[in-house]
Formats: sequence, C-alpha cells, structure tokens
Amino acid sequence: MTDIPAWAALPAGALLIAAGLLTAIGSFGLLRMPSFLARMHPPTMGNTLGLGCVIIASMLATTGATSRPVIHELLITVFVVMTAPVTAMMLARASIYRRERRAQSAQRDDGQEQPGPRDDV
Repeated sequence: MTDIPAWAALPAGALLIAAGLLTAIGSFGLLRMPSFLARMHPPTMGNTLGLGCVIIASMLATTGATSRPVIHELLITVFVVMTAPVTAMMLARASIYRRERRAQSAQRDDGQEQPGPRDDV
C-alpha cells in the first residue's frame, strides 16, 4: 500500500472531520424543527456539504497516493446534485398531499357536506 503524502493527508483529514461535523449539525437540526417541511432543510444541507467534503478529501488522498490527478469523484457530485433536489421535491409534494387529504377528512368528520361524485352522468 502506498503512503499518502502530508500535503494530501492533512487537508483530507481536516475535510473528513469537517464532513462529520456538518453531518452531525444537520442531524441535530432535524430534531429542532417543528414540521416536516422545515425538517427537510437542515439534514439536506448538512449531508450535501458533508458529502462534498468527503469527495474532496477522497480526491486529495487518491491523487496523493497515485501521484496523478484523480477526478472520478466529480461524477458522484454530478449525480448527487441532480438527484437530491428531485427527491426533496417529491417528499415535499407527498407531505402537502397528505396534509390536504387529512384536512378533507377532518371536514367530512365535522359534518360539512362535501361535493360527491356526479350522479347525472
């Protein structure tokens, strides 16, 4: 196994520590927020920034170990940047849909008449 030079190992170690702290801070933010939609933001930001630090650390360590530039990790970054917002949007829409369905159900339980299916078709 090749040794990683200090110029790559020290920044990579610092980035890995920062990644752990950012992820932990995002996770603690999850506990403090009152609603689902508010809870989506802190872990998403913490995990995305943490992943960025891990990817940069991996690039530094691999480049130092192989003595040539290694940028394969940029593909991971592209996929995460493309898929994370889509996932967050789908979760938010599902939450809003459930809230609307719960409100409609509560209105029916209160005895308010809801428009039903049309019988004259």
